[in-house]
Amino acid sequence: MASRTWHCLLLLVFFLLSDDASGQLSTSYYADSCPSVEKVVHATVASAIQAERRMGASLIRLFFHDCFVQGCDASILLDDVPATGFIGEKTAAPNNNSVRGYEVIDQIKANVEDVCPGVVSCADIVALAARDSTALLGGPSWAVPLGRCDSRTASRSEANSDLPGPGSDLTTLIARFRSKGLSPRDMTALSGSHTVGFSQCTNFRAHIYNDANIDPSFAALRRRACPAAAPNGDTNLAPLDVQTQNLFDNAYYGNLLVRRGLLHSDQVLFNGGSQDALVRQYAANPALFAADFAKAMVKMGNIGQPSDGEVRCDCRFINDS
Repeated sequence: MASRTWHCLLLLVFFLLSDDASGQLSTSYYADSCPSVEKVVHATVASAIQAERRMGASLIRLFFHDCFVQGCDASILLDDVPATGFIGEKTAAPNNNSVRGYEVIDQIKANVEDVCPGVVSCADIVALAARDSTALLGGPSWAVPLGRCDSRTASRSEANSDLPGPGSDLTTLIARFRSKGLSPRDMTALSGSHTVGFSQCTNFRAHIYNDANIDPSFAALRRRACPAAAPNGDTNLAPLDVQTQNLFDNAYYGNLLVRRGLLHSDQVLFNGGSQDALVRQYAANPALFAADFAKAMVKMGNIGQPSDGEVRCDCRFINDS
């Protein structure tokens, strides 16, 4: 454990001295210390998706919500500890009663610990689970750079401020992604993860009742299960992709072309702005979208490293808690 902690400290030094943070992670990081880790993660994710196909989208979203707050450090997994005053990110507005998949990560961690105790970080497990979820739902796969450390801190305030919300306009989306080192193209590609999964009525109510850039028949369809007056129906779910909600494909972009994006933050990608041309390209070329999505996921996975990282024994708590 001590040697792994020293690795995390050295990793930060090299990161600060390097112009290319992506060089600090390696796709073969566990080749000697835990060669079966990817098989264990894949098998556990496959079992979870078989039990509930929606879980794949939840695990992809979990990775995004982790990386946008303090970097990809598994800080989102930390539980509140009232006895010590520690407050995690799970109760932040974008995460509370919304982000899912914590129990699946717990199971993956337990299965990995059975074969490689104290070696694989929770942060790497989250990254692998997102990749495997994408592929198991029919999307692309990619080699995941590994070697992340788990944070000993969390930031509910940063989760509230840095995660873009469903009502974000295009300018806000571009700014939020750029603040994490991601380009507008990365942002538009990563938004394609909304080709799977569901969202709650509270997230799209304003779009279906107040916005003009929405197909009237689609708005009427979604209003059936999302009453205008909050909090009625706040937690009612609707698929982010009206066509193929359980298949990771490029149908999301086709929906945007006909003004059938579920969220305001979806439809602004195709609304007379800078991303219109790219949305058209992704709608017409699924291979281009798949390639760009995989590249953007790797790039997002390179965000940040904690200064005092560790490999948690339990993903929900720091080791000396």
